Amino acid sequence: MAAGSADKLSATSPDIEKPKSGGLAALTSVKGIDVRQLNVEYAINEEDPDEEFGGTEERARMEKQLLRKLDMRFAIVCLMCILNFIDRTAVSARLQGFEKDLKLTGQQFQTVIAILYIGYVPMQVPSNILLNYTAKPSLYIPTAMVLWGMLSILTGIAHDFKGALVVRLFLGTMEAAFYPGVVFVLSKWYTRRELGLRVMLLFTGNITSNAFGGLLSAAILTDLNGKLGVAGWRYLFYIEVFVAICAIFILPDFPASTKWITPLERRLAEVRMAEEVAGAFDEGNSRGGLALAVRDWCVWWLAVAFFAMIVGLSSLQNFFPTLTATLGFSTTVTFLLIAPPWLFAAVVSFFVARSSDKTGERFLHIAIPNLLGMLGFVIAMSTMSLVARYISLFLMAISTAADIVIMTWISNIIPRPPAKRAAAIAIVNSFSQAAGIPSSYIFPSMWGPTYRNSFAICTAAYGVNILMCLVLRQYLASENKRLDEVEGAIVQSIERKADRKIKPFRYLY
Repeated sequence: MAAGSADKLSATSPDIEKPKSGGLAALTSVKGIDVRQLNVEYAINEEDPDEEFGGTEERARMEKQLLRKLDMRFAIVCLMCILNFIDRTAVSARLQGFEKDLKLTGQQFQTVIAILYIGYVPMQVPSNILLNYTAKPSLYIPTAMVLWGMLSILTGIAHDFKGALVVRLFLGTMEAAFYPGVVFVLSKWYTRRELGLRVMLLFTGNITSNAFGGLLSAAILTDLNGKLGVAGWRYLFYIEVFVAICAIFILPDFPASTKWITPLERRLAEVRMAEEVAGAFDEGNSRGGLALAVRDWCVWWLAVAFFAMIVGLSSLQNFFPTLTATLGFSTTVTFLLIAPPWLFAAVVSFFVARSSDKTGERFLHIAIPNLLGMLGFVIAMSTMSLVARYISLFLMAISTAADIVIMTWISNIIPRPPAKRAAAIAIVNSFSQAAGIPSSYIFPSMWGPTYRNSFAICTAAYGVNILMCLVLRQYLASENKRLDEVEGAIVQSIERKADRKIKPFRYLY
């Protein structure tokens, strides 16, 4: 496009900045909006983006093949997630002698759980920045898992409160690389309408650990308790290193550095991501990503909203076996009763994530699961009836689906540059996971077995989350209207008639 067109455009509207050098590609701001987010035809290659892949049908076939490869590779992350969450939430430790073996008293058990987040929270941002810089997640994430596996083994040989406290502090530091790191890597491969389902499948590991962690613990305790002079619960921490070593050879790196895909598949992966942000390619290791993320109020708003939800959700996950035990059954039956609510939550989460991806809608897919979770809390507050109480556990577990959508949403709001996206994901996740500290104290034994005060706190936290997400939704909707107006003004001024091959960028809300 000639420089004269740029002059004409800037002369047409005083809100459009005239580029210092020729060409419309030099335009950067219209009405305060970065026009590089818009895919008006002057901003991208005007040729058919499918042509280099052999046409639309051939490209579709290649995309399916690429996604199949990626899905198979990322499947190991589910197993890593299961081990990570069993490890972090001490899923059955309270029911299986953890307190007794370590001679814990008073609030010491809650403190052992909470101390993990002291290391986990502050390390997520630098970890994701380092991951983006190294561009080698296939080494970075499994190495972190090897280290937290070693620390888990040390947890297994701890014999008092102080030992467990120190080990779990460093354990949180190592685990900080995992969840935000994996979400960031997924966002480098999958489009906005594919990401939610993949994050859900990743989070299936968390849900599965909640469902079967107790059963796994029970099996280990029954068969291995006392073997080699080691208490059965300690064996829960001895498995992770082997899985991490396998992951080094399975996990993909970023599209530009992954060696097991063909050059054409690499190009396709990069083009897919470029089309997500209106034809702009990711710039390798963009600098200043942390500063960009810190200055974006949307990042902090979503972080606080996520924090509010995790206050309720994390306490629910940490103490779900305790809540199930209030039904009055034996330990073995309690473990069996833990699984169905989480399996039901996994099914619901799958359909919520799939619907959110298909429709591009985020807010209602967060609000509705949380409202159902609030209903579960209210029922649990209101009665000790066996049937009603157990049904309430199903409703509480459904709120897990909202967690999945929120983590997907941040990648949709901050698509590029990748360094900013990496920092934003880490900021939101680390800030929200800080809620694990107060949530560790929300279900004290003195409030049992009704735990009415605990459920009231969780209800209020979910309510704050819904209100904050509603405000963010309205803001993003208004921003999309502004983008529509700006793009319309540009196209009308340029008098372009070429067909678009790539859709312009818009926020999902």
